[in-house]
Amino acid sequence: MRKKVTSTDIAKAAGVSQATVSMVLNKKYNVSFSKETIQKVEQAARDMGYTIPKRRSQKSQKNSRLIVVFCPTLTNPYYVMLLQGIETVAKEKGYGVFVCNTQRELKMEEQYLKMMHSVSPAGIIYTCNPSEAFMEQVEEIAGKIPLVVISNRERVKVDAINQDNTKVGSLMARHLLNLGHREVAFIAPPLTKRQEQRSRRVEGFVREYEKKGLSQSVIIKAADDIWDEVLPSVDSEYRIGYTLTKELLAEKRKVTAIAGLNDMIAFGIIDALQEEKLKVPGDVSVIGCDNIIFGRMSQMSLTTIEHFVPLKGRDACDIIMKKIESAHNTYSDTEPTSTYHIEYEPKLIVRKTTAYVNSKRKKKKGKKKIN
Repeated sequence: MRKKVTSTDIAKAAGVSQATVSMVLNKKYNVSFSKETIQKVEQAARDMGYTIPKRRSQKSQKNSRLIVVFCPTLTNPYYVMLLQGIETVAKEKGYGVFVCNTQRELKMEEQYLKMMHSVSPAGIIYTCNPSEAFMEQVEEIAGKIPLVVISNRERVKVDAINQDNTKVGSLMARHLLNLGHREVAFIAPPLTKRQEQRSRRVEGFVREYEKKGLSQSVIIKAADDIWDEVLPSVDSEYRIGYTLTKELLAEKRKVTAIAGLNDMIAFGIIDALQEEKLKVPGDVSVIGCDNIIFGRMSQMSLTTIEHFVPLKGRDACDIIMKKIESAHNTYSDTEPTSTYHIEYEPKLIVRKTTAYVNSKRKKKKGKKKIN
């Protein structure tokens, strides 16, 4: 039986490293080799009976300077900030960026993933978790093309920018507890299985209240799943905050503080409260998350959680560039297999929308007890 030809055999015959053989035969055109080296490797492979894959078309070769970004929506400033970070690094390195807006639809995500084999970009960045249905497919692509996921799902066996959303929720809750808020609400988009990071943020929040024996004092109001099924608009998450806060007030639920899963939801909460003549933070404190630019510019000056969104975009693109560069500068007999995992520690940003529980309300309660 004839022995199977390996890249190590070809490398010995051509007098180059195994990594060079692998990259030449797999047509990795984001790595440059001299014409002589390519011919030497290919001739050695032919002499040993190895079938060389066809070369890429000219169109495909152009994509060696292209970074593809998978994004679930372009209506949330969070994803815009991620894209800004990605594009900054890509531009510095001379790469273009192509955005695949999946609109949170499985069919669109599947179509874009199928396109990756023919597009063959230099790198791929997922700005959210890949859908469970395509996890194996994403990991398979990551074996051929540098791929980074901005997520904290430990099950993704690829390079990742991690975010522990339970820490984020915990930080929000501790701030409100320190201000004396015992009756609170948390307003969120749909808490579906596909969007488990949202649930983790809520869980982190509730856990802090449970530690104080106050789990019954937390009201969770999440939008119906239909909000994720319709095409998102620029004000989708703002309307979730606004609508659910109106519902909360109509139900006569007593709360001294409301947390929004993100800053856009928090803005909706604030407008709904103010329409009902409730002062922020005098009557009700409000906290958001993401530290988007509007929170700093807003007259209300929103208290929020900073988790360094633009830097995550930069880091994700940096990892792609490092993978490309390490493949280019490999001198060992094996291809680089290092996996990157970067995590940022969230930080509380206190502004004008949170304060201690209304002292006037406490005084009134005190007078009733004395009488």
